[in-house]
Amino acid sequence: MTNWRTRPEQLTGSIAPVITPFTADGEVDHASLANLVQWQLKQGSDGISIGGSTGEPSAQTIDERAEAIRTVLKAVDGRAPVVPGTGSAKLDETIELTGAAYDAGVDAALIITPYYAKPTQEALYVWYSTVAEEYPDLPIIAYNVPTRTAVEIAPETVARLHRDVPNFVGIKETTKDFEHFSRVIKAAGRDLLVWSGIELLCLPLLALGGTGFVSATANIAPGATKRMYEAFHAGRMDEALDIHYGLHPLVDLIFVETNPAPVKWVLAQRGLIRSEHVRPPLITPTDAGKDKIRALLDEGADYLSPVEDTDTIAGGN
Repeated sequence: MTNWRTRPEQLTGSIAPVITPFTADGEVDHASLANLVQWQLKQGSDGISIGGSTGEPSAQTIDERAEAIRTVLKAVDGRAPVVPGTGSAKLDETIELTGAAYDAGVDAALIITPYYAKPTQEALYVWYSTVAEEYPDLPIIAYNVPTRTAVEIAPETVARLHRDVPNFVGIKETTKDFEHFSRVIKAAGRDLLVWSGIELLCLPLLALGGTGFVSATANIAPGATKRMYEAFHAGRMDEALDIHYGLHPLVDLIFVETNPAPVKWVLAQRGLIRSEHVRPPLITPTDAGKDKIRALLDEGADYLSPVEDTDTIAGGN
């Protein structure tokens, strides 16, 4: 069994950033979450992440997030790496949740840049180095998503952290500025692990030496997302490009309304989770949104991962 904590360079491929299912009453649905993880691994995902933007972390308590991480770890049972999002806008909460994840046995922690406050680059350096030093044998991965945080971690800051902090191993880049990807790798060195969180930049990032993807598309098309990675590394570029373009409708589906509401609706319709519930301030897709989602599902049907009776959960729609 691979010890990914000590071999973070093996955290490659398609790591699925799964949603956090809720019951119709709004409680975390651990049975649906475990079911979803089993389906993800069956479809070929290389790892599981919980608690990133797709997981609605800001709508949950620290205890809820920690318990969801434990549910994922139990469902995975050592078959793949678990790389949860453990960041918050508050340092004490980030350290607390990272500690809970560490104690539970996760393989690395994905830490979002602190949102709303708009810290300077020096403040971001202090933030990440502080968290990393608390858990020196846990690989730490920065999560750069400026559309949600209003701040971007600069290439020079990433390089400084990678140079100074032994367990700062990589970054998930969720920015549409593709030049930024290249500048981060150039500044930090090609041993930095870089994942794309932008769905339509997953394949292009591999050409720059990227590690893999943490793509929301894997919530509904984990098999195709994994096959695209495999095709690239096997030199089957036409196949990789076919998948890349074939996934376009499903990528558009995810963002018909605010992610993860469309994804949850699709997963509930397919019986993989029991409810499409999202917590405020999000709402389930509108009727007009559902019409668009259905049309995009039809267009991208060839790339959806199959769901068998054994994959569904009792009470699913």
